[in-house]
Amino acid sequence: MDCIIRALNKEEDCLLPDFLYHAIFLPEGAEPPPRSVVDLPELQVYITGFGRPHDYALAAEHDGQVVGLVWARIMEDYGHVDQHTPSLAISLLPEFRGRGIGTALMNEMLSLLQKKGYEQVSLSVQKTNPAVRLYGRLGFQTQKETEEEYLMVHPLSHLYEKTLPVNANSP
Repeated sequence: MDCIIRALNKEEDCLLPDFLYHAIFLPEGAEPPPRSVVDLPELQVYITGFGRPHDYALAAEHDGQVVGLVWARIMEDYGHVDQHTPSLAISLLPEFRGRGIGTALMNEMLSLLQKKGYEQVSLSVQKTNPAVRLYGRLGFQTQKETEEEYLMVHPLSHLYEKTLPVNANSP
């Protein structure tokens, strides 16, 4: 699918609550919670005051519409490790899932965080969420486990450095 991955513009911060809502994993057959669930303090930590130092957000845009977001910040959320490790949240509009957009967003965010000098990044995911497989493929490792969730960490030093192609005319 044709998508542009770009930084989220400041005027688009208003999209965060909707994408936070779409980030909530619903097991098969579960009733969606009311949209007001994003007003709970344990979820507000993901979006309140976004734009502070150590806040990063990337958008996937398709035909002029933002269809996915990944954002990271140092916060005391479900995926909190320490005060030096940003936690990730990722969300795609339901009709755009399963098309490789999430993988592209995650790869770009991992690269961005590595360039910013972070040693690792974390996230929390419910064990029954199919995204667990994606995170594993991307290099996240389970650091802690509860009955329902994994706390996963990606060591950013393991990202390969992209190198420029060698010019055939160079010595």
